Amino acid sequence: MNAVIHRDCVKAYCVTQIIESGIYANSFFRDIQNGAMTLEEFSLTQEQFYYAVSFFSRPMTALMARFPQAGKRLSILENIVEEHGRFNETAFHESTFREFLQLISVDISKIDQVVLWPEVRAFNSALMTACVFDEPEVGVACLGAIEYMFANISGTIGTSIVENKWCTKEELKHYKLHAEIDIQHAADFFMLVEPQWDNPEKNYYIKQGIDMGIYIFDRLYKDLRASAVKNCYNTKK
Repeated sequence: MNAVIHRDCVKAYCVTQIIESGIYANSFFRDIQNGAMTLEEFSLTQEQFYYAVSFFSRPMTALMARFPQAGKRLSILENIVEEHGRFNETAFHESTFREFLQLISVDISKIDQVVLWPEVRAFNSALMTACVFDEPEVGVACLGAIEYMFANISGTIGTSIVENKWCTKEELKHYKLHAEIDIQHAADFFMLVEPQWDNPEKNYYIKQGIDMGIYIFDRLYKDLRASAVKNCYNTKK
């Protein structure tokens, strides 16, 4: 019973902070839902987001190596294996996202030559720093918060894509998958730090990680939205 009660503490804090942040109502999600975002703008954001998807397992892997306990490493390893399609290369999350990019008319034959925007590099670098140089609880909580948000975000983006007629519900694989699995991924991370919730020092690091994860994910989406608008405007001038 205590484990169940404790397990909800980290999640409860995360949910509260997400609501207070207003991330789900930021400019990216507002505009994709109200029709203000064009397919061209959306495609630019997703072309860049591909590099966040392909990078995501790397800080996770680095974080795993910091735990001397095999049981804790195994919990993170399960998420890493999932990121790599359970050893099926066509099911790598990077691979399914490439398939999604094709659906929205991105030329994936040139995806590896795309110039990375600073918005994505900043996000990836912040995430790697949290997982490698911060206290382990910061990295775990940060990843957990991002996984938790991405489940909801995937549902929002998936619904909006279909409503905007950019692809059909049947074609939507990547975002549909993450809407279903990432809540459990978040729970796996939260469970790692839950036993430390009542330790004042560790509690501080857990909260720092959650707050950081929310902040950098919110900024990533808002900044991608702003840069996509700017790029499309400059192209049409």
